[in-house]
Amino acid sequence: MSYKSIIVNLAIDEAPAPIVQVGIELAERFGAHLIGLAAADVPPLVATGDGMVYEGEVMQIQRTEIEKRLAELRDVFETLVPASVTSEWGQAVCSPTRLLSAKAAATDLIVTGGGDGDNVFRAVDIGSLALGTGRPVLVTAGNMEHIRAKTVLVAWKDTREARRAIADALPFLAKANEVVVATIDNSRDESIRNSLDDVAAFLGHHGIKARTELISGEADGARLVTFARSIHADLIVSGAYGHSRLREWAFGGVTRTLIEESGISRFLSY
Repeated sequence: MSYKSIIVNLAIDEAPAPIVQVGIELAERFGAHLIGLAAADVPPLVATGDGMVYEGEVMQIQRTEIEKRLAELRDVFETLVPASVTSEWGQAVCSPTRLLSAKAAATDLIVTGGGDGDNVFRAVDIGSLALGTGRPVLVTAGNMEHIRAKTVLVAWKDTREARRAIADALPFLAKANEVVVATIDNSRDESIRNSLDDVAAFLGHHGIKARTELISGEADGARLVTFARSIHADLIVSGAYGHSRLREWAFGGVTRTLIEESGISRFLSY
C-alpha cells in the first residue's frame, strides 16, 4: 500500500511555502500525484450593534481580496512544485473544509497545517475534516517543511477508529526507523496488553517491527503528548472522534488535545 494521490491545503492566512514543501516531499517519497487546494469564504450578512449589515459592495470587496490571494497561492504552488512531481491546482470561494471534503474522493491523504480553526470562513476545521471525509488527515507541526516520521507513536485503543488509523498510516509506518504502539490504562486488565500484542503482530505481518508500551495513569491527552516527546516522536498516529464531537473516543479528550498540539505532526483517521 502507498499513497498515490495527496491533497495539500494552503491556508489563505498562512505562509504557503512550508506546507507546499511538505506536500512535495511526500509526493516524492511515495510517488504520488500532488493536488494543491486553497479556499476562503465571504462571511454572510451579519447585523451589527447599530442594526446595520454588510452591504453587497463590502462583500464584493472581500470576495475580490480572497480571489487575489488565491491567485497568489496558486502562483507559489506552481512555482515550487518541480516538473518531476505531477500536480494540479484547485481553488474556490467557499469554506476550506467544504472544498477539501468535496475533493477528498480524489485522494489517499489530506495534508494541512493546524491553522486557526475558529474562523471557519478562512481556516479548515480539522475535526470536521477528519470525521467527515473518509480520508486520513495529516496535520503538520507549526511551519514545518519536512515530515520525517522516523519515530512514530501509535496511540492505541481497541476501537474501529484506532484500527483504521493504523491501516491508513501503513506507508508511514513502513518507512519509520522506530514504531511505538502505546496506550494509557490504569486497570491492569490483561486484555489491554493482549490488544497491544495483536497490533504489534499485525504490523509484523507488514514487515514493520514495533514495540509496545503500556502507560500507567489516568487517560489524558496531555500525558500522551508528553510520552511522545519523551521518545522523540516526530509523528503521532491516532484514531479521530468516535460517535460524535461531544463524545471523543480515546483517553477522554485526546483527539482535541492532538488537534490543538502544534509541536508534533499528527496523523488522524476515522
